[in-house]
Amino acid sequence: MIKVRSDEPEYARLWDKETKDKNRYGKNIELTEEGDERRDKSLNINGDCGIGENPNRNKQHGFFLNADNCIGCHACEAACSEKNDNPAHIAFRSVGYVEGGTYPDYQRLNISMACNHCDDPVCLTGCPTRAYTKFTEYGAVLQDPDICFGCGYCTWVCPYNAPQLDPIKGEVSKCNMCVDRLEVGLKPSCVSACLGNALDFGVIENIPEKRDQAITEIPGFPTTDITNPNIRFQQKKQNHREMTRPDSMPVKYHKDDAAGQYKPVVDEKMGQEKHWNFRALLTSHESAHVIFTLLTQATVGAFLMLILGESLGFTGFDLLQAYSLHMSLVITIFVLSTIGLYKLNMHLGKPHRFYRGFNNLRLSPVSREIAGVSMFYTGLLGYLFFAAFDNGFMDFFAEIFAYLAVISGPIGLFFMYQLYRIPARPFWDHIQTGTAFVGTTLSLGALIIAAVCLAILPLSALAELIPSLAMIIAAGLLIEGLGHIIHARDMQAINNEGAASYYRQTTQYGKSYRLRNALLATSLILSSLIMLTGLSGLFGLVLASFLALMLIISAAFGRSLFFVLVIPTTMPGAFFWKNDGFVDHARETGLADAPQTGVVHERHHAFKVDELIQTIKENSLSDMLEHLKWIFGKK
Repeated sequence: MIKVRSDEPEYARLWDKETKDKNRYGKNIELTEEGDERRDKSLNINGDCGIGENPNRNKQHGFFLNADNCIGCHACEAACSEKNDNPAHIAFRSVGYVEGGTYPDYQRLNISMACNHCDDPVCLTGCPTRAYTKFTEYGAVLQDPDICFGCGYCTWVCPYNAPQLDPIKGEVSKCNMCVDRLEVGLKPSCVSACLGNALDFGVIENIPEKRDQAITEIPGFPTTDITNPNIRFQQKKQNHREMTRPDSMPVKYHKDDAAGQYKPVVDEKMGQEKHWNFRALLTSHESAHVIFTLLTQATVGAFLMLILGESLGFTGFDLLQAYSLHMSLVITIFVLSTIGLYKLNMHLGKPHRFYRGFNNLRLSPVSREIAGVSMFYTGLLGYLFFAAFDNGFMDFFAEIFAYLAVISGPIGLFFMYQLYRIPARPFWDHIQTGTAFVGTTLSLGALIIAAVCLAILPLSALAELIPSLAMIIAAGLLIEGLGHIIHARDMQAINNEGAASYYRQTTQYGKSYRLRNALLATSLILSSLIMLTGLSGLFGLVLASFLALMLIISAAFGRSLFFVLVIPTTMPGAFFWKNDGFVDHARETGLADAPQTGVVHERHHAFKVDELIQTIKENSLSDMLEHLKWIFGKK
């Protein structure tokens, strides 16, 4: 237990006496019952087995923000970071703001936000390593960085920027509600440090002294129906009808008179000019996910066609059972699948802890995806080994592993789709995610088979197979294309962060988006033509190569757009803090080298190969090793 100072001010002490039974979501504030084995257990803070004397210890606590009083001094941030010994680029609590009006009637509304220790913490259900636990003590949602392997999925699903992924340490950490202070009757450090008496803390639904309002939403705060957060606000000053963000996010908040709330709408701050943005598109932080998802979907599709194609009645698929061609296809599928899994694993903050991804099969779609894809890979590897012997006894085992892969592959892809259906990311939370995944499974799977066949056999021997593969490619492209059309229609209609993502798609990445659409449409036309007429001669090979190139580029652009465009229902940042625009500027200009800016060169980004080569040429071996350490985030 920490020691309480003799001169601790009264405002720093917990004050709750009477509490309510239910919160506004209809859930019990008391988190245990008499006789519950979870009562009166020690949190073992710093190895201390003592138990706090707070009579409300097993009741849900939460923060209270009087937004009218917040002056944006960031004292809460500083106190939190000091207590938790956070580096400059990590802040468990941050102060952003929205603004409205113009001089002389300008208004700025500051919002101090940390983890809201929600009733339904999506970070807990999403985390594949089970690093999160919701305790009955104070209702705190605590996270153990030592268990985390740095996948960052919790940062995707949380609507409030609470989990912080440190690219240097390769792990996530977040606000722990200062439970060590709560155990001795003190409020969290951020609350005790607040200069304007804006932040408060106590049992949820209790309105602090000299406050008379406890609302759940203010302009800039995401919808509460995703997680039921435990934070309440007072904000009585009249806001302008439209409040904008100072960061680069193309979102603003407009008052809906019918609902009496501020709703997110598109802020066309980028204008309507269309750009390519190739660099940002193809070298994003999520490039590993682009490669993994495309290769996994393609290899699952190819293996399903290889094993089931003939029995499903596809013309020409009997040709694939010839031993040399069959094994060439299996080896190609195995190599591509290995590359995809390698890229995904190396994207983790702690790649050597990959096995922890199976820890939360009961709740996490990430764990289930990992399990499904891993079983597919195991089946593929077993099939490759036993089928290579080409005799009756080994064929029995090869068949077992083949059907293991056939069953587990689609299961892995289903949970891959599920993990992207994130309410906090409306651009992804759409059926189009499924149509895109199914489309690439069919089109790229068939492309793998066609490429290997054309590399081994003459075109004349593939007269029956090529139209069947072209038909599958066309079906995949048609499914994907229809999904894109429906998605574009729906994103424009919902008028929230999903619509803002669509706005970025048609402006910031407008030319790349048009190129993807043109390539997809042209590929659909060519594959349909090949399906009807087949391929022959040199012209046929050129046409097939052209189609393959277009399919690959279209898939890479489409999947990259999927990742770079998404805008979460997240908290507003400030001009220099929690602002993607400033982060990009800092990295481009070198400001990121100054730690006080709170920007870090991410370890997961593309390595600076040119700088490394220059270092090797100009410096000693020890300097080169130091540069390598910096690149890999171990300095």
